[in-house]
Amino acid sequence: MAKSEKILVVNAGSSSLKLAIREKAEAEPVATVLLESLGTPAARASIRVGTRHRHLDLPDADHDSGLRAVLDTLAAELGDPLPIRACGHRVVHGGERFSGATLITGDVLDGIRACAELAPLHNPPSIRAIEAVSRLMPDLPQAAVFDTAFHQTMPAHAYRYAVPRDWYEEHRIRRYGFHGISYQYLVAEAADLLDRPVAELQLLAAHLGNGCSAAAVRNGHGVDTSMGLTPLEGMVMGTRSGDIDPNVIGFLVARTEMTAAEVLDRLQRQSGLLGISGRSHDMREITEAAGAGDADCRLAFEIFCYRAARSLLGLAAGLGRIDALVLAGGIGEHAAPVRARVLDHLAVLSPRLDDGRNARHGRDSRCRITTDDSPLSVLVVPTDEERMIARETRNLLDSTA
Repeated sequence: MAKSEKILVVNAGSSSLKLAIREKAEAEPVATVLLESLGTPAARASIRVGTRHRHLDLPDADHDSGLRAVLDTLAAELGDPLPIRACGHRVVHGGERFSGATLITGDVLDGIRACAELAPLHNPPSIRAIEAVSRLMPDLPQAAVFDTAFHQTMPAHAYRYAVPRDWYEEHRIRRYGFHGISYQYLVAEAADLLDRPVAELQLLAAHLGNGCSAAAVRNGHGVDTSMGLTPLEGMVMGTRSGDIDPNVIGFLVARTEMTAAEVLDRLQRQSGLLGISGRSHDMREITEAAGAGDADCRLAFEIFCYRAARSLLGLAAGLGRIDALVLAGGIGEHAAPVRARVLDHLAVLSPRLDDGRNARHGRDSRCRITTDDSPLSVLVVPTDEERMIARETRNLLDSTA
């Protein structure tokens, strides 16, 4: 019998670490940690345990030393050794090898490394975090929960690109999709809200934040999604361009002094809302400036909403019907004007927006922002990837016990 049902959840970035300790039956985490600016003199940690908050200055701390400092602090608060059953890591790219949560072994870690070239900004920090936990708590079971796993049920006609076959066979160039942990959580929540079995639902879902994607879900399984080989494909995002003619890269290389790598970097980091507006990647700032008359921000807002709707309509081809549209992510959950404008562009599906519910983000109507008689039900569901990672890690341990 396990002494604890608490799971340590780790979400690693290149210079940051987000941690949470989740109890099985609790909606709110037992503790949360944000490590920022790792590797710089400004490195610091914000730690919350219950209602208690602490801040640590950790100059020049890296993933290892920063993690050690916050785990020591958590152990002082919760007990030493730290009362956790396992650690679950968010890993962005699992390629074709990983179609579900997996206990981490040396072989699995090698598999995650092999996928790093497909997610060079995301997988390496996860690897560093896994290795750091292994050094600090060598006997603690660790699990990898993959953002790409949910989409491994896509049929070949949805995930294959129309490119030479050897590109796929030799280099595994195909569409993988991301935000899968979020979609897995949203599907379960939507089924509960609609009081219907997951296996009977056909949903459109959109995770709208600094990174944006959408998915078509049939009977609980992903059948299509907007992101592709990498998170650059699909919708307009905070700093990413989304869909673009590949010839743009060659065109700019030929006409400017930029290399292909530099063009790709600008498509990743300087495009999207930031590139159009010339002002910000944050939809809150974009919306406020657009309302004050900034034409570029207004255009950024309109392009974002139109492309989101166009992506959703395209994904509907993978479904036989649409039982509901589920919106999540920082923008999807909090930006009422964006939701309203996206639904304007989805007029062919006949959504009837309830302005009052939309303004209240559906909080008083079981997440629904459309009228009760709307042909298309639209739900705003706050996603909880940390909770999903903890759930998947716990289920994995139970199934292998």
